[in-house]
Amino acid sequence: MQIDIISDTVCPWCFIGKRRLEEALAQRPDLEVEINWRPYQLDPNVPREGVDRKDYMRAKFGDQPRVKGMSETIKEFGAQLGIAFDFDKQTRRPNTIDSHRLIKWAAGVGVQDAVVEALFKAYFEDGKDVGDAAVLIEIAAACGMDGELVEELLASDADREMVLSEAARAGEMGVQGVPAYVFEGRYIITGAQDAAVLVRVIDKVLEKRAEAAG
Repeated sequence: MQIDIISDTVCPWCFIGKRRLEEALAQRPDLEVEINWRPYQLDPNVPREGVDRKDYMRAKFGDQPRVKGMSETIKEFGAQLGIAFDFDKQTRRPNTIDSHRLIKWAAGVGVQDAVVEALFKAYFEDGKDVGDAAVLIEIAAACGMDGELVEELLASDADREMVLSEAARAGEMGVQGVPAYVFEGRYIITGAQDAAVLVRVIDKVLEKRAEAAG
């Protein structure tokens, strides 16, 4: 089964959604799955160099108590899944295009899922700036990619327009929030759904596939 996951690397619910999908797939161990991570930008207007996170959150969500309340809710959900969200470590709100370019290149060498995992951990648990080239090169090398090649590619505009186009295409498909899961290129479900919901969707897609096969 092919599952395309449309997500952004600074979306905490996408990290939660990754874990919940892993839980769901663990309940269907005999199912062969091909997972592809697709780009999305929650805020394409963030400048290339990123912005101060506290200023950004204040401008977007208003008073700090509201932001703190949202953060605590996310931390509680994350803790249930083994994610140690630490928003206090975050100082930058990065532009995510370069992280999405890295994810695209990672697919070509078979380490896409590892790179996505490392990006989420770097940003949400370690407070690293995943818009910074040095951080991205470090992640790439740790996941088995050619660090020197990634450095050269990041210094260029390689695949930048392609990633921007793909991110825009998600919006044209009607995706207005992430994560969004596309099963078999046909069935879309949005939001960080519980594992039980995802299992039901997987079973339904398998059922429809069997019906189509006669």
